Amino acid sequence: MILDKIDELLKEVQNLSAKNAEEVEQLRLKYLSKKGEITALMNDFREVAADQKKTVGMKINELKTLATERINQLREECETQEGGEEALDLTRTPYPIELGTRHPLTIVTNEIIDIFSRMGFVLADGPEVEDDNHIFTKMNFAADHPARDMQDTFFVSQHPNDVTKNILLRSHTSSVQARVMEHMHDENGKLTAPIRVICPGRVYRNEAITARAHCFFHQVEGLYIDKNVSFTDLKQVLLSFAKEMFGADTKIRLRPSYFPFTEPSAEMDISCFICGGEGCGFCKHTGWVEILGCGMVDPNVLELCGIDSKEYTGYAFGMGVERITNLKYRVSDLRMFSENDTRFLEEFESAN
Repeated sequence: MILDKIDELLKEVQNLSAKNAEEVEQLRLKYLSKKGEITALMNDFREVAADQKKTVGMKINELKTLATERINQLREECETQEGGEEALDLTRTPYPIELGTRHPLTIVTNEIIDIFSRMGFVLADGPEVEDDNHIFTKMNFAADHPARDMQDTFFVSQHPNDVTKNILLRSHTSSVQARVMEHMHDENGKLTAPIRVICPGRVYRNEAITARAHCFFHQVEGLYIDKNVSFTDLKQVLLSFAKEMFGADTKIRLRPSYFPFTEPSAEMDISCFICGGEGCGFCKHTGWVEILGCGMVDPNVLELCGIDSKEYTGYAFGMGVERITNLKYRVSDLRMFSENDTRFLEEFESAN
């Protein structure tokens, strides 16, 4: 009688099925719980004759093992099915997901930072929404300088009676230099340490957007102030930078120029790395390509920032990252840097 019951349950267990976790739980309760079918068989096992106990006991264990394995299998199948349904999101990007690449401006900025870092320069940063005092006044700009006009600068707020209180989007990262200089003093107003910083960042100018210009771009400016700093020091640093960035055979030349915050000032050209200085369409057949402006920090700038110009001297330089990137990769349209066209960005995967 009990063996027939066991055989009947074995057939049932072999054919068990469930559509969800709730049905699996009902099967567990029916067969494996304290009030289940298998537990009832074990209670009846006490009444089995002694000569049949071994056979019946083996059959009950076989039934219990099969029921446990089958119910566990059904549970796993239901969990997999339900998990797959939850993970299905038709709005997700299809697999495989392609890895991105660094933006070309980021690649070049990091390379510039790395070169100057190896020469002892440290990073400095400042706000993009800045006051006139740090952008223009402490950089020795006259109160009526054209750069303060609406056609050149994005103003957030203006004070007609005091231009130094104007708030604007910074038009160059020289404002970071001003902030660094004014905070490098001890209680007596003495410079606490030599200043050697580079200031990368985004800047804004009210210009028409074309293939050669944009209303925002990126700069990296450098500043070194200490005792006995000379123009020779500036030239050697810029020569080392040019050789690291554009190749060991690169030459430089410095042409006299004018900036309100440096005196003397110069524009720096590098020998054309395409034609080797022989002259080509890229360098307009001159053999030279302009890359940055530089000069010795004007004594007025030092004094306005609280530094004794009779004791300290220094140099500064600044370059546009888009300009350097164009020279390295010959990008024909400046707007491509900000359009987020993945076809363009994929071209720089090998440059990471």
